[in-house]
Amino acid sequence: MDAIKYVHEQLGAKKEFPKFKAGDNITVNYKIIEGNKERIQAFKGDVIQIKGSGSTKTFTVRKVSNGVGVERIFPFSSPNIDSVEFHKAGRVRRARIFYQRELVGKKARIKEKRYNAEKAEA
Repeated sequence: MDAIKYVHEQLGAKKEFPKFKAGDNITVNYKIIEGNKERIQAFKGDVIQIKGSGSTKTFTVRKVSNGVGVERIFPFSSPNIDSVEFHKAGRVRRARIFYQRELVGKKARIKEKRYNAEKAEA
């Protein structure tokens, strides 16, 4: 019975993440457990999709490391996610930007969303 209570506590403890969507650049600090050691690994990249709802909601982050595209899927409800840092908002027109997989070099860049400071103050 204690195991069931533990699982419900882990799923119920929602961490607050900054608001982000597809095209945004974020860093996910993820806890890696190796034997009896625990460390935090940062995975910085662009969000290419957000999928699902409720406790099964996930997001996919893509980065290019040494010329090889690396994608990682993170569940929102994972207790191993230490924190999520938001870097910049991207300007994309789609919710799922899988076309990034085929692009290389300058074409693979995502334009940054620009905010008008005058409108924000008014």
